[in-house]
Amino acid sequence: MGNLGATVENASPREAGAAALQHRPWTGGGDLSRPLEAIERFLSGAGFDRGPWLAVAFAAGIVAWFALPTKADWIGFLAACAIVAVCGVAPWKSARNYPYLRQALVVIALLAIAGCLTVWARSSIVGEVPIERPIVGTFTAKVLQIEPQPALERDRLILSMREPVTGRAIKVRVNVPGRNLAGKVAIDDVVRFKGRLMPPAPPMLPGAYNFARTAWFSGIAASGSSLGEIAVVKQSGGGGRKLSDMRRALANHIRAQIGDERAGIATALVTGDRGGIMDADAEAMRDSGLAHLLSVSGLHVGAVVGAVYVLSLRVLALSTWLALRLRLPVAAAGIGALAGVGYTLLSGSEVPTVRSCLGALLVLAALSLGREALSLRMLAVAAFCVMLLWPESVTGPSFQMSFGAVLALVAVSTSAPAKNFMQPRDEFLVARVMRHLAMLLLTGLVIDLALMPIGLFHFHRAGIYGALANVTAIPLTTFVVMPLLAGALLLDVVGAGGPLWWLAQVAIDLLTAIAHWFASRPAAVTILPAGQNYAFVVFVAGGLWLGLWSGKVRWLGLPFALLGAGILALAEPPDVLVSGDGRHVGLLEPGGKRLFVLRNGGEGYARDNLMELAGIEGEPALLKEWPGARCNPDFCAVVIVKTGRAWRLLISQGRNGVPERALAAACDRSDIVISDRWLPRSCVPRWFKADRNSLSQTGGIALNLARQELTTVAQSQGNHGWWRPAPQPLKRPARPPGLSAQ
Repeated sequence: MGNLGATVENASPREAGAAALQHRPWTGGGDLSRPLEAIERFLSGAGFDRGPWLAVAFAAGIVAWFALPTKADWIGFLAACAIVAVCGVAPWKSARNYPYLRQALVVIALLAIAGCLTVWARSSIVGEVPIERPIVGTFTAKVLQIEPQPALERDRLILSMREPVTGRAIKVRVNVPGRNLAGKVAIDDVVRFKGRLMPPAPPMLPGAYNFARTAWFSGIAASGSSLGEIAVVKQSGGGGRKLSDMRRALANHIRAQIGDERAGIATALVTGDRGGIMDADAEAMRDSGLAHLLSVSGLHVGAVVGAVYVLSLRVLALSTWLALRLRLPVAAAGIGALAGVGYTLLSGSEVPTVRSCLGALLVLAALSLGREALSLRMLAVAAFCVMLLWPESVTGPSFQMSFGAVLALVAVSTSAPAKNFMQPRDEFLVARVMRHLAMLLLTGLVIDLALMPIGLFHFHRAGIYGALANVTAIPLTTFVVMPLLAGALLLDVVGAGGPLWWLAQVAIDLLTAIAHWFASRPAAVTILPAGQNYAFVVFVAGGLWLGLWSGKVRWLGLPFALLGAGILALAEPPDVLVSGDGRHVGLLEPGGKRLFVLRNGGEGYARDNLMELAGIEGEPALLKEWPGARCNPDFCAVVIVKTGRAWRLLISQGRNGVPERALAAACDRSDIVISDRWLPRSCVPRWFKADRNSLSQTGGIALNLARQELTTVAQSQGNHGWWRPAPQPLKRPARPPGLSAQ
C-alpha cells in the first residue's frame, strides 16, 4: 500500500489522472447495463400476451419488404435481423441476467425475417410480368371469374389466355360494356372477343391507388375492354359454371322480388355482388361511414355463422337423446362452419370474405374448446393465418381496418373500466339496456376514431358521424335486413316469401335513409390531401401499443397515436400535380380552396384522382381561368405566388408543331415546364422540366413550391416487379432552329 501511494505521489499529474480514470466506479458496461436492466424489468413484470406482438413482428417484416426499394436492401434487412437474433443467443457477458430481453430479440428478429421472406416468396410465385405495350386484336380466352356491374352498365371478366406476342399464359381483366353478359357467359366457358389490352396502370399520382401492385399479386398481366360482342366458343358444365349459375339466379331472383332500386344492396349482402348499387346510395354509404356494410366481410360472415350456431344449438338441445350423447357446442360449431364456408363460396370467395371466414372458424374452434371467443390471442392467430396466405394484404386498407376495428373492440371490452361498467348488478331492465347502449356507443366511437386515420390515409376522406350511424345501421343490417333476406329466400321455396320481401324493402329503405341523412349533415365528411407515410407509421405504432398492452403502460402509446393522426390531419396539399403521362395537370390555388385542371375530364378517373390527392371537394375549374393565365392552343403560362415568390409555369396542351427557338425562349423564362410530349434539350427551365421522357421514368409527380420539394411515384415503388418504367430512349440531338418540337 505504501509503494502504491509512493508511486502515485511521484507520478506526473497526467499519469495520476489516467490512474484515477482507470479506477472510476462507473464504466461503459455499467452505463449500458442500466437501460438493459430497465427493459428486462419492464418485460418481466408487464404480464402481457406475447402472441399479438409476434404477429406485429411478422407484419413488420412484410412492411419492410414493401418499404425497402431494392433486392440489396431486402438482403441487408434480413442480415441485420439475423445479427440481432445472433446477439440474442450469443453468450455475451451477463447474458443470463436478461432472459426476457434475449428471448424478445431472437423471436422478434426471426419473425421479421419470416415475414420478409414470406412476402418475397409470394411475389416471386404469383407475380406476373405485365405485357410490354398496349395490344389491340381478337383474342380467345377462358373465363375464370365474372363480376356483374349493372350500376355501371358493364360486366367485368377475369380471363386466362395466351399473350399474342410471346405465347405465354397470362391472366387479364376485361370490362365488357352492356348488361346481362352473365346470362350468356359462365365460368370455364371459352370465349372470343375483340378488345384492347394494356399493362396494369401504376399510380396516377404519388399516394394514389396502385392497381399495378394489386394486379401483380393477383397474377393479372393486362387489363382492358372489349370492343364488340363476346362470343362463346365452348361452354363448360363444370362446378364453376354451376356455382356461377346459382349466384346469377339468386341475383336475378332478388331483383325480381325487390326491384332494381333496392336489389343492389340486397344482392351485395347475399351474393357479394356490389355492381348493382346505385351511385347515390354508394356515395351516401361511404360518406356516412357505412360503406363496410356493402362488402361481404367480418360483419356479414359473423352474422351468418353466429345465427346458424345459435339456432343449431337451440334445435339440437330440444332432443334429450342428442344432448346426452353429443357435445352440442361442437356439433353446432360444425354446422356454423359449414354455413360460413357455403356463404363464402356463394359470395364469390373474395380475399376479405375468405379472411373473415377464417376468423369465424377460429372463433367457432375457440367456442368448441371452451375458450374465450374474442381475445387478443385469437386476433393474433387470425392475423397470422391471413398474412401467411396473403402477406400483401398487410399494406391494404381492408386488412388494416378490419383488424384495427377488432383490436379496438377487444381493447375496450377487456379494459378494467369497461368490465366494471358492464358487471351484472341488481337494476331495472331499462337501466341495463341503457348501459349496454352506452357501451355500444362508446365502442363504436373508439372504433371510428381508430379507423378514421386509416381511411384518411388510403382514401383521403372519412365520415365524421360514422360511430353514430353504425350504432343504428349495424344492428339493423345484422338483426333485421339479413335475416329477412334469408327468410324470404327460404320461404320462396314454397312460394310464401312475399311478406318478408316487403319487410326487407322497408328495412333496406330505412338503411339507405340513415345513410343519406348522416351523409347530408354539415361537415359530415372530412377530406384531406395525401399524407406522409412516416406519419401513418407513427399512428399505427401508437395504436398498437394502446391496443396490445394492458394497464397504465398502454397509455404511453396515446401521444404517438395522436401525433401521427395530427400530422396526417395537417398534411399540406401539393401545389402542382402531374399525371404519369403528362396529360392531366392540377394546380391548387394559394389557400387550397380551388383546383384548376388542364383538361376538363368530366367525372372521370383522372379528375377524381386529382381532387382526392389535393384534398378538394367541388367542381374544378379549367386552367385557363387561373387569374392572369395566358393560354393558346399549344401552351398555358401561369404564375403561382407562394411564400412571396412568383413561380412561372409553362404547360403544354396541344399537339401542333412549335418553333424550337420560341419554345426554348419560353422555357428560359419559366421555372417549371410540363408537357405530355418530348421536349428538346434546348428547353431548359430554371428549376424543373417534366416531359414524356422524364415522366416515363418518374411516373406522376407532386410539387410543393414552398419547400421546393418534388415527390414522384417511382420513389415509392422501388425495384419491385410491378413497377417497370419505360426504357430510357436514346438522347436525340438538339434540332436546328426553325424546326418544330414534336
